[in-house]
Amino acid sequence: MSKTILITGGAGFIAHHAVDYFLKNTDLNIVTLDRLDYSGNLNRLDDVVRSHSEEDRKRVRTVFHDLKAELNPQTINMIGEVHYIAHLAAQSHVDRSIEYPMEFILDNVIGTANILEYARKLETLERFIYFSTDEVFGPAPEGVNYKENARYNSTNPYSAAKAGGEELAVAYHNTYSLPVIITHTMNVFGERQHPEKYIPMCIKRVRDGESVTIHSNANKTKAGSRHYIHAEDVADAISFLINAELDDATIDDYGNAKCHKFNIVGGEELDNLELAQLIAEAEGKELIYEMVDFHSSRPGHDLRYSLCGEKMKAMGWTPKPVRERLQQVVNWTLENDKWLDL
Repeated sequence: MSKTILITGGAGFIAHHAVDYFLKNTDLNIVTLDRLDYSGNLNRLDDVVRSHSEEDRKRVRTVFHDLKAELNPQTINMIGEVHYIAHLAAQSHVDRSIEYPMEFILDNVIGTANILEYARKLETLERFIYFSTDEVFGPAPEGVNYKENARYNSTNPYSAAKAGGEELAVAYHNTYSLPVIITHTMNVFGERQHPEKYIPMCIKRVRDGESVTIHSNANKTKAGSRHYIHAEDVADAISFLINAELDDATIDDYGNAKCHKFNIVGGEELDNLELAQLIAEAEGKELIYEMVDFHSSRPGHDLRYSLCGEKMKAMGWTPKPVRERLQQVVNWTLENDKWLDL
């Protein structure tokens, strides 16, 4: 009998790619836990699920629940037996976290506490993956790539709330022996991403001949940079970690810390100007842009984030090239431009 993975926030951007990935590449049954809000969109799920066979579509179920509340017996019964949990549900937009910090604390900290409480009572659970972010480590100076157990230095309510959820997951590992894995990733992109995000925003503005705003330093001479990674590669990394043999050799021992942590990192660092230029080239258009000092005018925005991906690479996992993925997303988005006009 096939095992079941529970994916929280399944109608969200990254999670719906995970649903698609697990349908394509595994025989797992999939339950998504959703409340549907600003970032959730069941049309995403419908778009990917209906592209599969009727038999595969039967492997996906959606249960509606807001994780700010504990899971009651009826909801737990509807979910059924679970072997893996990928906790991807979260509020994730930095601008909104600066304006509405309590929303992020309730969703990313309290919500995580409630799914952990549910998880620790499961007798069949084999792995719990908490999906964290590079932003818990704060801005990275040139030449610095943070490893999995670097110290936290949150610069906005979003990253602080994700760090809070991460520490709760570590505590449940240490206190209750919950089989927790922590992942950090950064700047995920792909098909059906909300147009407020940088890459779809660039695709739309280049298409329409509008100016693209480039996040830069105070002198407006250097663009901010990230390691971009496609959502399908993130899903592939999650699957890799679900199936990986984990032991003490895969733990970096920082003061006897024993919770498994892994960075899921794109293979190439790109600055935002270079990225926008690649998008313009993919569209066959000229880039119109303006360098803007976001950090000084908008506290909580950082010029550079960077993670070290050597741990996953040493274990045998690497993502597909970002430039190849970027061309793929540009082509798909222009052909399916309803996703640019949400």
